[in-house]
Amino acid sequence: MTRKILVTSALPYANGAIHLGHLVEYIQTDIWVRFQKMRGHTCWYVCADDTHGTPVMLRAEKEGVTPEALIERVKSEHMRDFGGFLIGFDNYHSTHAPETREFCELFYQRLKAAGLIEARFIEQFYDPVKAMFLPDRFIKGECPKCGERDQYGDNCERCGAAYAPTELKNPYSAVSGAKPELRDSEHYFFRLSDPRCENFLRRYARQENGVLQPEAANKMREWLGAEDEHFLTDWDISRDAPYFGFEIPGAPGKFFYVWLDAPIGYMGSFQNLCARKSLDFDEFWRPDSNAELYHFIGKDILYFHALFWPAELIHAGFRAPTKIFAHGFLTVNGVKMSKARGTFITAESYLAQGLNPEWLRYYFAGKLSNTMEDIDLNLDDFIARVNADLIGKYVNIASRAAGFVVKRFGGRLLAADAALPALCAIREAAPGIAERYENREFAKAMREIMALADGANQYVDNVKPWELAKTPGREAELHAVCSNSLNLFYRLTVLLKPVLPALAARAEAFLRVAPLAWDDVETLLPAGHGIQTYAHLMTRIDPKQIAALVAANRESLAPVAPAAVNAGMAEENEARAAKAAVIGIDDFLKMDLRIARIVEAAHVEGAGKLVRLMLDIGEEKPRQVFAGIKSAYDPVALQGRLTVMVANLAPRKMKFGLSEGMVLAASGPDDAAGGIYLLAPDTGATPGMRVK
Repeated sequence: MTRKILVTSALPYANGAIHLGHLVEYIQTDIWVRFQKMRGHTCWYVCADDTHGTPVMLRAEKEGVTPEALIERVKSEHMRDFGGFLIGFDNYHSTHAPETREFCELFYQRLKAAGLIEARFIEQFYDPVKAMFLPDRFIKGECPKCGERDQYGDNCERCGAAYAPTELKNPYSAVSGAKPELRDSEHYFFRLSDPRCENFLRRYARQENGVLQPEAANKMREWLGAEDEHFLTDWDISRDAPYFGFEIPGAPGKFFYVWLDAPIGYMGSFQNLCARKSLDFDEFWRPDSNAELYHFIGKDILYFHALFWPAELIHAGFRAPTKIFAHGFLTVNGVKMSKARGTFITAESYLAQGLNPEWLRYYFAGKLSNTMEDIDLNLDDFIARVNADLIGKYVNIASRAAGFVVKRFGGRLLAADAALPALCAIREAAPGIAERYENREFAKAMREIMALADGANQYVDNVKPWELAKTPGREAELHAVCSNSLNLFYRLTVLLKPVLPALAARAEAFLRVAPLAWDDVETLLPAGHGIQTYAHLMTRIDPKQIAALVAANRESLAPVAPAAVNAGMAEENEARAAKAAVIGIDDFLKMDLRIARIVEAAHVEGAGKLVRLMLDIGEEKPRQVFAGIKSAYDPVALQGRLTVMVANLAPRKMKFGLSEGMVLAASGPDDAAGGIYLLAPDTGATPGMRVK
């Protein structure tokens, strides 16, 4: 049965470049969509730039251009980068478009008519210099919990505390530096706390419905609380002028908050496609729709997509998503992307260095699962896996057979041996691999395909066409072996096409076949079929290319010149110096610093910044330590590493368990910008050694 499917990816914000972390999502989505299209389903993939909000307005002002000019330029850059990585959108639009405006106003009117919009006055910070109300992230000050300076208005990056902007000590505007004033302003709220919304969301999020992954369903239950609890709060959907966005009807000077119109941008982009393709918009969005709707998103925006968005859709007279697929973040070499290390890599720089985008598509596919776990781009492993799998296993099959067929047999094939075990194995494995693709278990699919490629290569190694070519009278055997080999390559190409569309297109041209569909894995190239002269389909990665990529993305961390230090910075330096008071040797000797081996590392459920470490310091059993390093390290990459810990720190009872020490790490003044770096001993150190 042919399915009707609409797919979206999260909308990239029009205030920055596309980087490799973004591409995890778009490559994942694109592979899934290409698979559905190969199966013969009607599948549309739409996206758009997310264009509204204060950051876009301020950046445009800084650059001396209009917001409209800025977002148009950024859109062209985003489309260039997505095109470079073969992301096959059926439509790429903008939220600053008439279609999105019309849907925003329609949502507002319908929700208001349903009694789910409420106006109320709130107290918020106002910048008297810029004459504007300040969003949370544009207010900074001292954390009300730990006193750390220069923290944002919603949470502290040092201690992790969450709070309201009005709780900050000594707040200042991140826009002008001025001391903000508290002023009253009328805002509009979507009443998410209404029983109608809460009851719907409880039904929608039930794990048996399969709308959410198990991890996401658990998170939803946490947000919703028990049946007798009411955790949901109303959502502020308005912002005050000046603001770049859509003005709320009947409310001069009030604008829709960017997170209201961003998901509505999915509908705006699809409406734009419908107008161009004469499609029926309502067929996909009406409440009784039989079409399927899937959102691919990062786990950091699950809150908006699993709570606000479905509740708005249902109560505005539309259907809710069929499923929401959330994925994890990308780390590079086991830690978060870093400009200092040269691993904060933009899509543009990757392509500019001449790296093949399908290398990355394949590597990401080999890491991606249907969970919310983070994935790691290990650059050494990247080189090894691409060269071994794509060149050494897959492409190698065609390169070892094609030359003989063209030179000895006029480019014509014999009928393949349909009973050949390696050919049968591919056909028999195809339904299971299709299920892997459908369930977004791409890593498992890639492993299974490469196992089949191993089988194909074993066949070639056993029959040794290069030796047959040297032996007079064995031309018929050589012809048969090479024909079988190219049919093995043909079937493997079908299985890899969703991941490697450009390479598959070159293979189709070389084999002189029509664009491959999934069912072609059941067929074989007929007797007498002619092929083209073989040309290299893909080159190996040269490690020098990766070194050049890292060098191109590394930013200088040269110290600021003394002349640039202003009074505020000098004051901050004095404060830090005061904290680092001089101590005596006796004070230092009170600390028992030990070499520790990380024997186990894991995420901590419900803790945004913590990693649970089990540390071997030469004692009878490892110690448990909770470390706030999740933003910088993938737990998998930590296992087996040596580090330094404070062994005589008093145990601390936490809600996740007992923490029996502290690991040492270095960071700059701002962990988010400067990075977190675990201390590591020199070669030869062993667990339990004392640092002195």
